[in-house]
Amino acid sequence: MLQILVYGDSLTWGIVPNTRMRLPFARRWPGVMEQALAGAGYDVRVIEDCLNGRRTAWDDPCKPGRNGLVGIEQRLEINSPLAMVVLMLGTNDFQSMHQHNAWHSGQGIAALVLAIRRAPIEPGMPMPEILIVAPPPITTPIAQPLAPKFSGAPSRCAGLADAYAEVATELGCPFFDAASVTSTSPIDGVHLDAEQHGRLGLALAGVVGGTLPRA
Repeated sequence: MLQILVYGDSLTWGIVPNTRMRLPFARRWPGVMEQALAGAGYDVRVIEDCLNGRRTAWDDPCKPGRNGLVGIEQRLEINSPLAMVVLMLGTNDFQSMHQHNAWHSGQGIAALVLAIRRAPIEPGMPMPEILIVAPPPITTPIAQPLAPKFSGAPSRCAGLADAYAEVATELGCPFFDAASVTSTSPIDGVHLDAEQHGRLGLALAGVVGGTLPRA
C-alpha cells in the first residue's frame, strides 16, 4: 500500500464555512481523493496532518504550534514510508497580524520542501514526491468572525499561484493551482464547502494518480 501525507490547514481539515463544525472524511478533499484513487485501481492510504491556522513558516503570536516548519521532519519519520507529500498551505500567511505577500508565502513553501527533503527517514525508505498545491485566493469574507482576522488578505495574497508555480519549477516539484477547479466559499471567503472539497479531491486524484504505480 502506498501512503500519501497531506499537510495542510483548516481548508483541508474540513471546517464548514462560518461554523466550528468539520466535514466527515469522505467529504473532505483528502477522502474524496483517496476514494477516487482506490476506484481507479490504486492501493493507497491518505494520511491527514491538517491544523487550523497553520502557516507555511511563521508563528501565530496568539496560538502556539502553527508554524508549519516546526516538526515537519518528524512527521516524515512518523509516517514513512511515504510515496508523496501534498502541501496545501499559505492562506493563514495572510492573516492581518502578518504583512506578507505572495512572494513571502512562496518562500515559506520552499522552506517546507527543503525540510521534507532533509528529514532523517530510515535508510532504504523512499524520499517522497512533493506536490505543491496553491490554495484558492482569499475573497472578502462575508462572515463577520473572519473579517478582522483576514483584513486586507484578498489584495496581499494576489499572485500566490504564480509564486508557488515558480518555487515548484525551481525545486523540481509538481504543482497544482486549486483555483483552476474551485474558488473559496462565498460565505466566508476563506474555506471550502462540501461541493468545493469534492471538486478539488477529484482533480487532485487525477494529478496524484499520474505519479503513482498501481497495485
